[in-house]
Amino acid sequence: MKTRKLGNLGLSVSSIGLGCMGMSEFYGVTDEAESIATIHRALEMGVNLLDTADMYGIGANEELVGKAICHRRSEVILATKFGIQRNGESGERSINGKPEYVHQACDASLRRLGIDCIDLYYLHRVDTNVPIEETVGAMAELVKQGKVRYLGLSEAAPETIRRAHAVHPISALQSEYSLWTREVEDEIIPTIRELGIGFVPYSPLGRGFLSGEIKSPEDFAADDFRRFLPRFQGDNFNKNIQLVERVKEIASNKGVTPSQLALAWLLAQGEDIVPIPGTKRRKYLEENIAAVEIILTEDELQQIEESAPKNFAVGERYPANSMGSVNR
Repeated sequence: MKTRKLGNLGLSVSSIGLGCMGMSEFYGVTDEAESIATIHRALEMGVNLLDTADMYGIGANEELVGKAICHRRSEVILATKFGIQRNGESGERSINGKPEYVHQACDASLRRLGIDCIDLYYLHRVDTNVPIEETVGAMAELVKQGKVRYLGLSEAAPETIRRAHAVHPISALQSEYSLWTREVEDEIIPTIRELGIGFVPYSPLGRGFLSGEIKSPEDFAADDFRRFLPRFQGDNFNKNIQLVERVKEIASNKGVTPSQLALAWLLAQGEDIVPIPGTKRRKYLEENIAAVEIILTEDELQQIEESAPKNFAVGERYPANSMGSVNR
């Protein structure tokens, strides 16, 4: 497995990571045994970056990941996040970046993961009611205490990134980026490259849309949260499927799957980019990892650009109440 650097402090990870969120909720039926087998297979294939968060499954995902790596800690660069609180009864969410909560959340994650140090600790969403300097200041204290090695942000705006980085070096920014979500190319990627911050795209396959496997919104389980995302609804879905058809055609000509093409395109956008496609099955994991070996020519990249131009996708990434917390 090839490796890439995130930030300037020495964090080196596999060129592709594994997003573990769907192993616990959001994407229909879960299977703990297959999920753990998928994590183990990822490690066997050289993937060392595992991504989770305290809000996935309201702690259950961290526990699952912790169980999977309990005897293999030295093989893993473990990333988790804090900042989104969920009410276990109502499911209601709130964002908390208060310094005292930073410490509480970290200690809780360490317990669930069964480890004594988190490799990469992200602020999951920026709390606009708390100065970013205070939140990152508390995160920096965790580094001094030996509970965290490197710091990251998620869905942060350029000015927020600059202010945070001035308090303590930020090693990675995690935000959505794929062939159908390219807004980060305008200001965010230039900002983090100026500052020497790595980029970790989540949902690099458009929440599975770019795989070409989704034919209808009815393909989703009743509890699959994609049913509630604007891009997967009504006319938006029908228009967005046109993008997938274009990607499928280019992939077919290349002799790869649509998912592999989408990941290879992301990897070609810079050596500082480490996508974390999520899956809960070994079959798709192996398909995704194979994208690391795919080299796209300049002609192919141009063809993809023409077929999937920026701002092609129709509809917002999230419902209106969630869009307010991204790029803050």
